[in-house]
Amino acid sequence: MIELLQVRTRRLLRRVLTRPRIDLPLAAGLLLLAAAGLCTLYSAADGDVGQVGGQAVRFVLGFVLMLLISRIPPSALRNWTPWLYAGSTLLLVVVSVLGEGRGADRWLNLGIMRFQPSELAKLTMPMMVAWYLHPRQLPPRWKDIAMVGAMIAVPAYLIGKQPDLGTALLVAAAGGFALFLSGMAWWRIGLLLVGAASMAPVAWHFMHGYQRGRILTMLNPESDPLGNGWHIIQSQIAVGSGGAFGKGWMHSSQAQLDFLPEHTTDFIFAVFSEEFGLVGVCLMVLLYAFIIGRCLWIAMEARDTYSRLLAGAIGMSLFVYVFVNGGMVSGMLPVVGVPMPMVSYGGTSAVTLLVGFGMLMSIHAHRKRHD
Repeated sequence: MIELLQVRTRRLLRRVLTRPRIDLPLAAGLLLLAAAGLCTLYSAADGDVGQVGGQAVRFVLGFVLMLLISRIPPSALRNWTPWLYAGSTLLLVVVSVLGEGRGADRWLNLGIMRFQPSELAKLTMPMMVAWYLHPRQLPPRWKDIAMVGAMIAVPAYLIGKQPDLGTALLVAAAGGFALFLSGMAWWRIGLLLVGAASMAPVAWHFMHGYQRGRILTMLNPESDPLGNGWHIIQSQIAVGSGGAFGKGWMHSSQAQLDFLPEHTTDFIFAVFSEEFGLVGVCLMVLLYAFIIGRCLWIAMEARDTYSRLLAGAIGMSLFVYVFVNGGMVSGMLPVVGVPMPMVSYGGTSAVTLLVGFGMLMSIHAHRKRHD
């Protein structure tokens, strides 16, 4: 038995290291996005080469992991899914005890680096939902929907307790997309949405004061222009002052004069908007749309249910990240601390995102063959 396991492990490693599994259009889009992110970060960080270099190293690590994971068959990823889900959930429990951070316990200090387990849950959540629905009859019945809801609720609750409501909602959305793509009837989806909306008053009661304040500030940021409304007002000024063609690279007055808070992380897209204007924003949105569309095309061509649900959920999750961050910097959504993918400064989020794209490339390499 041990010898058989060793043989299979060697075969898997040989396959991982020798067979190219790159989807060139998707890789090209990601490289363009990473380059745009580094250029914007250089400007937002006022030419801080160390910060840009650190982000570049994370991108290199992420792309290496993407290449390695792209060579792992989806069947192997499916077999590992329960363990990955259990491991990420356990890390969230550890964070609740040993976590650290600025105002919230979201990080684990590993000595050589800090790691945010909630970013890992963004991947393991849709993987687990896809794994559960893979062998079952679709569209799912109420029993299966309830089981999926429990799978989503546990990590989302642990993340929400950190507190990190924005990431908790994104993790829940990632699992929800996998469920949605399983072919649920629209009347079931409608009932679930009505049920979720009916829980809004209860959720409002359990929110922290600052979370309720962010929602109220979004509705009227001028009510507290020097306090809770400062982020939104300064971000709107940056976006609006860019005009049609922008002020030019390295000429973001809101960032250079330090009016815009978190201008290298959550609000970096406001810096991009000020420097490159409406034209630059439209080109960036088109690049995101291309990547998301490519993800959904890979999902459509997937060989099995697990691959289809996972690829579609990753693509739709990317759409939500872009939509939420764009709405946040323009004042249309509350400030929830969601970074702009591949543009905002941050190691764990960038590496995790590229790992997810490695899974997509693996699914593409093992897609259905049409004669």
